Amino acid sequence: MNISIRFHAHIIFPTPSRPKPSRSYSQFHCTGGALVPAAAVRCHCYSDSRFAMNSTEPETLVFHGDDDESGNNQSSSQNKNYFDVYGPEGRAEVSFSSPEAHSALNIQDVQGLVRWVLADGVLPSWVFIKNKPLIPKVVLLYVPGLDAAVFMSQKKLLSSLKEFCGNPRPVLGLSCVSDGMQTIDALLTCTVKRKRNEGGAVSKKRDPSPEKESSSSASDSLSLAEIIKDAPFPIAYYTLTRKQMEDNGYCHSQAGFLSTLPTPSGSLPYELLALDCEMCVTKDGFELTRVTLVDFKGVVVLDKLVKPSNPIIDYNTRYSGITSEMLSDVTTSLEDIQDDFLKLVYQETVLVGHSLENDLVALKISHNLVIDTAILYKHPRVGSYKTALRVLSRKYLSKEIQDSVKGHDSVEDAKTAMDLVMLKIQHGPDFGSPPNFTRKKLLTVLSEYDKTSSLIDDVSIVKRYACGTCHSIPVFSDDQALRKAQKEVKNIKTHFIWMQFSELNCYFKKQADDTVKFSSKLAELISLVTCQKKSVSSGVARCSILSELREILTRIDSRIRNLYASLPVNSMLIVFTGHGDTASVHRLRKMLNADTETTMCREKLVKVLEELQAKAEVALCFVGVKH
Repeated sequence: MNISIRFHAHIIFPTPSRPKPSRSYSQFHCTGGALVPAAAVRCHCYSDSRFAMNSTEPETLVFHGDDDESGNNQSSSQNKNYFDVYGPEGRAEVSFSSPEAHSALNIQDVQGLVRWVLADGVLPSWVFIKNKPLIPKVVLLYVPGLDAAVFMSQKKLLSSLKEFCGNPRPVLGLSCVSDGMQTIDALLTCTVKRKRNEGGAVSKKRDPSPEKESSSSASDSLSLAEIIKDAPFPIAYYTLTRKQMEDNGYCHSQAGFLSTLPTPSGSLPYELLALDCEMCVTKDGFELTRVTLVDFKGVVVLDKLVKPSNPIIDYNTRYSGITSEMLSDVTTSLEDIQDDFLKLVYQETVLVGHSLENDLVALKISHNLVIDTAILYKHPRVGSYKTALRVLSRKYLSKEIQDSVKGHDSVEDAKTAMDLVMLKIQHGPDFGSPPNFTRKKLLTVLSEYDKTSSLIDDVSIVKRYACGTCHSIPVFSDDQALRKAQKEVKNIKTHFIWMQFSELNCYFKKQADDTVKFSSKLAELISLVTCQKKSVSSGVARCSILSELREILTRIDSRIRNLYASLPVNSMLIVFTGHGDTASVHRLRKMLNADTETTMCREKLVKVLEELQAKAEVALCFVGVKH
C-alpha cells in the first residue's frame, strides 16, 4: 500500500495502519474537495489558499506499507476509503484585504474572482479565501442601477447584503457613455492568452489557393447552422446594442417608417441577410433607387431598381452606379419595394451591411437586429472613425471592390459585407486583432475545467453568452429568475450560476423616459445644489425617495434573502451592481447635446450631469460564503 502525503504547511497528520470501515465516505462532488482516498492521501490542510499558490511544489513524502493480507494489491477503484481532511465543521471563508486609499476594483477583478475559485484565475490581491476547495459553486448576481449612493442611503432596506456579505468593495464601472450590455460583456467574456497548440493567429486574408476554393465550394451545400456550429460566439453576439444603434443614427419608431414584423406561424425566416442600397439625389435629398439582399452563401434574394417619387437632380452614378437609362422603364415605387422587403426580412432576421443606417433610412424601415461591418471592424483611431468597405475588403478578403468608373455594385457590396461578417462569426470577435490573445466566453473557459454553468437571464443575454455545455434558462422577470436559480443551486453538478435582477434598472429607465418625472427630478437636484450648496453626490442621498423605489429595493432585498437561503453550505455569492442610474445620464446628455429649450440653467444642468455621471460609474461588489 502506498500512501502519499503532501504538506502545504507544518502539520501532523496521523496515518492509521489500516483505516477502519467506519471512516469510509462517498466521493466528495467538488473537485479538490475535502475527502481524499487513503490510497493517495494528499493533505491540503492549509488555512490560507494564498500560501499554496505562492509556494513552490510541496514536498511529497511516500510511506511504503505492506500489501494486503492476501498479498495482492487492491484496485484503486475498489473499496476506497476516504479521510475528511477539513473535518465536519470545515468552512470556506472570505474576507477583503485592506484596500489602499482611494483604490477601487475594476470589472475584470470581479470576473477574476470567479475564475480563481472555479478555473484558471490568477490569485486576487484584494480578497482572501480560506479553504477554497470547499466552495462547491459560485453564484454571480448582477443588480444594475444600485450604486454606492443609493445603497448607503437605503442600507436598512437592503440589510441582506451587509448581513450575508459584509461591507462591499467599490468597483470602477465602465463609462456612462457605454451601455449596460458592455458591462455584461466585460463580465461574461474574457481575454485569454492564445495557446501554442491553437495554431497561432487566424490569417487576416483568405487563402485564394485552388484547395481553398474547392473547400469553399463543398461548403455551399451546408446550412448556416452547420457552418457556424463550432463558432466561438453566436450570431446574436455581433448585433448592435440599442445604444450603439442610437449613437450611429439608426432610427426607431420614426414617423413614416415601417417596422419589420414577427415571422408568420409555420414559416422559416432567413436567419442572416446582407443588405445594400443605392441612392440618387432629388429635391428632397437622397432617395432610394436600388435594393439588394443576398444570403450567407452570396445568393441574390432580392435585387430591384426603384423609381424615386421626386424628379432626380443627380444620378450620383460615380457612387450609385445608377444611370437614367437604367431607370427609364422602372415603375417599382418605394411602397412596392417595402412590401417585397418585409416579406423577406422579419424581426428575427439579422441584417448585415456597411453603415446600414443609411440603407434603412432610404428604405424608411426600422429593424433591430443589425450587424454593421463599419462598427464590427474597428478603425485604428477608434472614436467615430469608420473604415471604408473597400479597405476592409482589400485587407481581409484580398478583393478589390468599388474601383469601377461605372460606380458601385450593390450586389458586390452586399456579398462583401456578408463575407466579412462570416469571417468574424467563424473565427471570433478578435479576428484581425493581434495574435497573442483571444476572447472567449467565460462559460466556455469554465467548461474547459469541467465546470458546468447555468445562465439565467433575458433571452437576448442567453443567446449571446451561452455555450454548448451550459444550462440556458431565459426568463422574463426577477421573480422568475429567482425561482429558476433556487432550483439550479440545488443541482450538485452545477458549479457557476449567472443571474440578473433588472427591476431597479428598468425603473430608472422608465423614470428617464417620462418627461414630467425627469424634469421634476432635475429640478430637485438643482435645488439641492443651489439652495443647500451641496454637491449632487451628497444631495442625491437626501433626494426624496419615492415609495415605488422603496418597494423595489425591498423586493430586491427579499429576493436576495430567498436566494441565500437556498444556497448549499460553503457556496459563494457575489453581488455586483455594474453601474448606477445611467439612464438619467443618457437622457440629460441628449438634452444638452440637442440644446433643448428649458427654463433650467444650462450651467447647473452641466454640473448635475458631471456629478450624476461620476456617481453612476461607482459600482459595488459584495462577496460572501453561505454558512
